[in-house]
Amino acid sequence: MLRAAGAGLAMLALSACAGGQYRPVADTPVRIGKPYAVRGTTYVPAAAPAYDAVGYASWYGSESGNRTANGEKFRPGWITAAHTTLPLPTYVEVTALDSGRRILVRVNDRGPFAGGGRIIDLSKGAAEALGGAARAAGGGGTLRRKRTAGGGVSRRRGEA
Repeated sequence: MLRAAGAGLAMLALSACAGGQYRPVADTPVRIGKPYAVRGTTYVPAAAPAYDAVGYASWYGSESGNRTANGEKFRPGWITAAHTTLPLPTYVEVTALDSGRRILVRVNDRGPFAGGGRIIDLSKGAAEALGGAARAAGGGGTLRRKRTAGGGVSRRRGEA
């Protein structure tokens, strides 16, 4: 009995080291969030089911282990991204306009805040999956980002 209690206490102590301060990865609930300000600019998160934009991407990865705006642990190798106003989490289809390559990315963080026409920050894993980690490191490739309805990807022919 004493041995079982000791083992239970050891497991409890070890579980505290397992990163319990992070929210588990989940697609629900979807949160729009309150307006917030960064460097003098106010951002107002909103539902945007028909969202479609063309601009630049950057990537980030040195923040490994930090908490995302969604409360999850940031994992640079995962296919995730940051956006300033879309609900968290949400899925967007990202297309590299120079290659036509497309990926579905889970948005779970806020950003980019660097300006320069950047419309999304991709994790290092997402940038690599899109085929442009080196290109993104130099300031980003031109891309189109489109919010997908219900997590599905549009498959219409000829759509960029």
